[in-house]
Amino acid sequence: QVRLAQSGGGSVEAGGSLRLSCTTSGINFRLYDMSWYRQGAGEQRELVATISAGGSATYVDSVKGRFTISRDNVWNRVDLRMNSLKPDDTAVYYCNTRARGFDWWGQGTPVTVSS
Repeated sequence: QVRLAQSGGGSVEAGGSLRLSCTTSGINFRLYDMSWYRQGAGEQRELVATISAGGSATYVDSVKGRFTISRDNVWNRVDLRMNSLKPDDTAVYYCNTRARGFDWWGQGTPVTVSS
């Protein structure tokens, strides 16, 4: 059974920071790319950041320079560090991996940024 368990997030004022974590089980974590998506109210789910199995990171333009994705292959965990948060970052955030031919998702973590 593949499981992605998220933690972190919450509410913060604009300019603040939050960290999201996603711990996986049921897969050989080190072999797979890991991603964070987000979905704002009434919006489509958006890819925010991806870290490859080799550790290379890519970001959507709107978060470059503010968000950092990282992975820990010992603890099978991927983190998203979010700095200089803006109200537009308000969304439910999901971790994701594609393994064994399927997309697997975390349970979702709300992030609310107030102005």
